[in-house]
Amino acid sequence: MIHLHRRQLLTWGAALAAMPYAKAQSDTVKIGLILPMTGQQASTGRQIEAAVKLWQAQHGTKAGGKTVEVILKDDAAVPDTTRRLAQELVVNDKVAVLAGFGITPCAMATAPIATQSKTPMVVMAAATSAITQASPFIVRTSFTLPQATVGLADWAAKNGIKKAVSLVADYGPGFDAEKYFDSQFRLDGGQMLDKLRTPLRSPDFAPVLQKVRDLHPDALFVFLPSGQGAQFMKQFGERGLDKAGIRLIATGDVTDDDQLNDMGDVALGVITSHHYSAAHPSAANKQFVAAFEKANKFRPNFMAVGGYDGMRVIYTALNATKGKGGQALLDAMKGQLFESPRGPVLIDAQTRDIVQDIYIRKVERVNGQLWNVEFDTLKAVKDPGKTK
Repeated sequence: MIHLHRRQLLTWGAALAAMPYAKAQSDTVKIGLILPMTGQQASTGRQIEAAVKLWQAQHGTKAGGKTVEVILKDDAAVPDTTRRLAQELVVNDKVAVLAGFGITPCAMATAPIATQSKTPMVVMAAATSAITQASPFIVRTSFTLPQATVGLADWAAKNGIKKAVSLVADYGPGFDAEKYFDSQFRLDGGQMLDKLRTPLRSPDFAPVLQKVRDLHPDALFVFLPSGQGAQFMKQFGERGLDKAGIRLIATGDVTDDDQLNDMGDVALGVITSHHYSAAHPSAANKQFVAAFEKANKFRPNFMAVGGYDGMRVIYTALNATKGKGGQALLDAMKGQLFESPRGPVLIDAQTRDIVQDIYIRKVERVNGQLWNVEFDTLKAVKDPGKTK
């Protein structure tokens, strides 16, 4: 948990005291969008920024009778920077909403600020289960790792995979993925041979992949944050694991739509579970992908849909409150039900977390490009981290 120094809180509290009047008088409502536009998670920032711009291009810059201004800040996925930027956005810019948050530590660093200032905080990317419990003002439009993992573990155990090794990034979402894959896989009769972790920053996968090859499981289960998949797939192929008969199964972060076409044949046949694929066959998604690609010249990924739906949740709430912020705006975000490019979505009124379909997919080549092609659907999945 991130704690602010007492002197900071006192100074900041005085600044907050004058905020409601200033917000009420404005014809503009501001969204503070904090994203990693540089650094290792820059692809996340690029995708969400593009989605936010697309939403406003399609739906305008008015909501609740006010002009919606998005203020973008780059935190480079550094939690101390995120916290400082969030504080400045709340105190100086008087934003009505904080949004973005590329990785879990950045979201957790901001939670106390959202709570004290009563500013709704829309998490568009970060995926550790516990995030929404860090502040009563947090709403999530991305996903959670337990959500994306349990169905895949169940699928693996029922499709000839008896022995597995897990490999996850060494931070919150990785711990969630490891825990929930392990528990469900063993519940279904599978055996875990080992649980391996790699650093969040600048990982070298070669040593752990060699260990996996020596263990020779039926399958390797992997979670890595968005942006690391291409490097991992390259080393998976270089180490010959695909030729050694070790199946690769993963959360959809690994076969990220943003990088999938650069991975080559080594990705073919990889089974993943996730809440969004650019190949999702609904009419709403086809329209979304076409508009996104026309505007950006690159394919949207799961981060983009988290940003796009985050803007929908904010706009809908602003329209309901006629531009009012604070608790009223938060309450208007709760319980929203809508058709997303990913499928049906509910913002659970009790947990403020997302309920959505999870898809089991296989990487296939279609019309010369690689896609995550869905072949099974788990309907209306709540976060298992909050249901046990």
